[in-house]
Amino acid sequence: MLVTALAFTALVIGVLTHDSGGGGDATANGVIAQGSPFQGARIPPGVKAPDFALRDENGDPISMKQFRGKPVVVTFLYTHCEDTCPATAQQVRGALDDLGHDIPAIAISVDPPNDTEASARKFLAENNTLGRIHFVLGTRAELKPLWDRYAVKPEKAKEEHTARLVLVGPDGDQRVGFPLQETTPDMIAHDLKVLERQ
Repeated sequence: MLVTALAFTALVIGVLTHDSGGGGDATANGVIAQGSPFQGARIPPGVKAPDFALRDENGDPISMKQFRGKPVVVTFLYTHCEDTCPATAQQVRGALDDLGHDIPAIAISVDPPNDTEASARKFLAENNTLGRIHFVLGTRAELKPLWDRYAVKPEKAKEEHTARLVLVGPDGDQRVGFPLQETTPDMIAHDLKVLERQ
């Protein structure tokens, strides 16, 4: 059942169109989620956000469990990116601004050989998100299980990584997915408000 849910999660997040009128119905491959309060693609119930125990840009311990009880924005970045990653960081920053207060936001490295604490701090500072987004760092072996559970492809020399945002609910379940090209900060903020009320 979990394998089926994970496969469907990748399908829903990977091919998404949404109702720009804010009605909340999400369409993925012709499957309509009727009555959804979310503007992003709803992820099937019970798909847990994978836990981890790694380090952030300051060398401090970070884990998914420490955020239980709050919504969490999860995205996937690398520090030497010049296009999609800065745009993603700005989406998160804009969503937090629209929300009116910060909630936990993490960026999971997709280029572990080149993402260091120093380069992560520099990236976050350049994008005005230092202190607002935690950069999760680790080895390829440590990060690969996270990429797999979120259906994300890492950065490769000839292949761009998957640009995606996932909202995790206070219960630790993956709840909503956004492809970068199909979201706005106000959509993310809207769905975070829904999660905060649940």
